[in-house]
Amino acid sequence: MKNFFIKRIQGYVRLYVDAPFPEHFLNRCLEEGIEVWKIKKVGEKRISFYMDLENVHRIRPIAKKTESKVHFSSRFGLPFFLKRMLTRSGFVVGILLCLIMLFVGSNMVWGIEVKGASPQVETQLIKLIHEIGLKKGKFQFQLPPEEDIQTYVTEQLDGATWVGVKKKGTTYEFEVVEQTLPERAELLDPRHLVSTRKAIIHDIYVEHGQALVKPNDFVQKGDILISGYIGKEGNEQIVPAVGVVRGEIWYKSHVETSIESLFTNLTGEHKEKHYLQVFGLDIPIWGFGKTEYENFREFEDEKPFQFLKWELPLAYKKTTISETTPFQRTYSKEDAIEKAKEFSKKELMKRLPDNAEVHGEKLLHETLENGKVILEIHYEVIEDIMQVQPIIQGD
Repeated sequence: MKNFFIKRIQGYVRLYVDAPFPEHFLNRCLEEGIEVWKIKKVGEKRISFYMDLENVHRIRPIAKKTESKVHFSSRFGLPFFLKRMLTRSGFVVGILLCLIMLFVGSNMVWGIEVKGASPQVETQLIKLIHEIGLKKGKFQFQLPPEEDIQTYVTEQLDGATWVGVKKKGTTYEFEVVEQTLPERAELLDPRHLVSTRKAIIHDIYVEHGQALVKPNDFVQKGDILISGYIGKEGNEQIVPAVGVVRGEIWYKSHVETSIESLFTNLTGEHKEKHYLQVFGLDIPIWGFGKTEYENFREFEDEKPFQFLKWELPLAYKKTTISETTPFQRTYSKEDAIEKAKEFSKKELMKRLPDNAEVHGEKLLHETLENGKVILEIHYEVIEDIMQVQPIIQGD
């Protein structure tokens, strides 16, 4: 017998059969593969039993052949429940309105929580998220993704080193890590500060220790810049050398750039297509028609819908089709040289420490070959050239 829950979903009926020989009716049902259960003999010529709703239409020919009369006494299951509900329009409308309100409420912002922030930082954070439209009562699919919100808030929020954004149902949670000044080490081991490479001293600042070089001195890698020994000879003391020494370093760069370059620009013309995404299938709801642009780029944005705390297999999807136009630009020799210089300097800055600065540059050699400008550029860079060399006492 089928699972009773499935029978409830599909529906079943209880019926009475009146016939000279009710057993013939039952035998024909079994021969036709019609399932019946709870068979009872009510009288000499009457029986009752249950059967699936889907088999009701199959018993009419059997009733005619066996000269039987069929009477339905009870109906059970989901199909009959839905039919009864349709006759009570007010009840159905109430349920639908309730579901619609739950659905709409599940896709709105009802809470904003901030953790780990001081009152001043929290006030500034709330102001920032209000600027991008994140407020209570706002639809979630109208808001930027959490990653974009996190990037914007982290860049704009003063006094915070990191801001985490997490969406839990209808609530946005912000976790703030505020900036804290690291405690300075109370005790440093005795040490020298030595040069990391060949350079010319640009400037020097000594907090502890004794400077052994001065500006414009030439130093080799490993030369002591600030000594950890202080005092007169014979009465020397050992201290951890502390200070800042910046030197002038030389870099040489080789760069090639083409005089002709192909670019792609957005024209500003665009078309939007809106979809309701159901189980990954895109159903168009607005913006029909083919794309008329010869060259274009597509940008997609998806916002899943929720019902209470569950994410539904439904989503709102917007596709923006932006027209592009390719064009080829030919630079003059002078412009190509400037372009190559800018590119070379950007690549150099990627390799330099954060506190380094380019003090000067000199074009050593330039060549124009096969539509390319080839440059050799010499850079003078000011950067920190110190490293620690421990002083092992007793040597």
